[in-house]
Amino acid sequence: MKKVISAIGLVFATVSSAFATTYPVTIENCGYQETFTKAPERVVALGQNTVEILMLLGLEDHVVASAFWPTKVLPSLAAKNEKIKTLTVEIPTLESILSQNPDFVPAQLPLLLGPESKVAKREDLSTVGVNSYMSPGMCATKKAVGDMYGSRQKLWDMTFLYKEIADFATIFNVQDRGDALIADFKKRESDLRAEFTKNKKDLSFVFWFSSSSPSADAYVGGKNSASGFIANVLGGHNAITSETEWPTVGWESIIAANPDVIVVSSLDRNRWALDNAEEKIKFLKSDPAVSQLDAVKKGHIVVMDGQAMNPTIRTIYGAEQIAEQLRKLGLN
Repeated sequence: MKKVISAIGLVFATVSSAFATTYPVTIENCGYQETFTKAPERVVALGQNTVEILMLLGLEDHVVASAFWPTKVLPSLAAKNEKIKTLTVEIPTLESILSQNPDFVPAQLPLLLGPESKVAKREDLSTVGVNSYMSPGMCATKKAVGDMYGSRQKLWDMTFLYKEIADFATIFNVQDRGDALIADFKKRESDLRAEFTKNKKDLSFVFWFSSSSPSADAYVGGKNSASGFIANVLGGHNAITSETEWPTVGWESIIAANPDVIVVSSLDRNRWALDNAEEKIKFLKSDPAVSQLDAVKKGHIVVMDGQAMNPTIRTIYGAEQIAEQLRKLGLN
C-alpha cells in the first residue's frame, strides 16, 4: 500500500462504472492517494453517514464496527446495522479502532480523522498499513486554525456525496449499486425542486441544530452548508449569511434576520437538553423576545432529523421531511 500527498488539496478520480474494478485500484481523496489491492474486508466506519452509505450499497458484511452516531440509524437499515458493532455513539479512541484490526477506515468528519483530530491523523493509519478516506465534501471547506468544521465559499451540493458513493462502489467493486443509489438521489432532488420552485416563494430559513443552554448562542447551519442546500432545493434561501459551516449565532441576530421558517433538529444523542426538538420548540414559544418572531407566531416551525443538517445522505431525507411539513402549512 502506497500513499502520497497530492499538491492539489482536492482531486477527484474518475473511474467509469461501466467496468468492474481491476485491482490494485488507486483512489484520489482529499490530497491523498489510497491504493487498494482488493476490496476491504474489515472496515471501521467513523461517522453515521459513512456507515449508512456502506449499508445502502449492501456492504454491511464488510463493516466490523462504527462510531459517532448523532441520531438513530435509518429504519430501513436497522436490521443491517444490528450486525455491526458500535464502538461508541460519540468520538472513539484510536485504540478502540485499531483493536478491530481494520484494513480500511473511512470517516465522515475531520473531527474523526484529520490533522486536528483527537482520534487520528491519516498518517497514523498509513503507518500501520491501513487505508483511510475522508468525505469529499469536507475537503472543500476552508479551515482556520482551531476550526474543526471550517467554512464554505460555495454552496454544498450532492455532487460531493455522489463522489463518495462512486468511490466506495469502485473500492468494493459494486458499481452497479452505486449507480442505482446515485440515480435515486438525483430523482428525489429533482422532484423536490420541481415542486417547490414553481411558486417562487423564496422562503428564508434558519436551521437550529442545538444549544448548550437556553441562554447560549444557537448552533445553526451556515449559509453554504447542507442546510443552505436544503433551503435552495425548497426554493428558498438560508437566512444565516455566515460562510462558517456551523456558526454560533446570538438570538438577537436571528430576530434581526426574521426568517419565514425555523427548522429545529431532532437529535438522539442527548448531550444537551436542547438536542431535543420539543425543548427547542418550548424555548421558541416561551422566550419573551424570540416568541415574537413571525415564524413562531405563525407556527412556521418544522422538525428535521439533525443528521440531515450535516452534508450526508440524510440531507435529501431531511429536505423531504421539511417538504412534507411545508405542504401542510401551505408553504409549497
